Amino acid sequence: MEKAKAQSASLKGFKHSKPGLWLSIGTSAFGAISIVKDARKAREENDTLKLVNALVGAAALITGTALLVRELRQLGSDDVLLG
Repeated sequence: MEKAKAQSASLKGFKHSKPGLWLSIGTSAFGAISIVKDARKAREENDTLKLVNALVGAAALITGTALLVRELRQLGSDDVLLG
């Protein structure tokens, strides 16, 4: 049980590290590919509801990526060696 808690704590630390943030941003890029495909398909089918769904997904993806970039910048500004 303690081993699982320690592993969980180390993974939480990874999420807020530079490599973890870059990995999250990269994952978001793959999500963008899916959203573009969905939007194209919705436009071809003239399906307004699917198009709105793709646009809302894109907005969420953009917001999430912006939050990750902000956290990455804050992490960099906290580093004494960077400046």
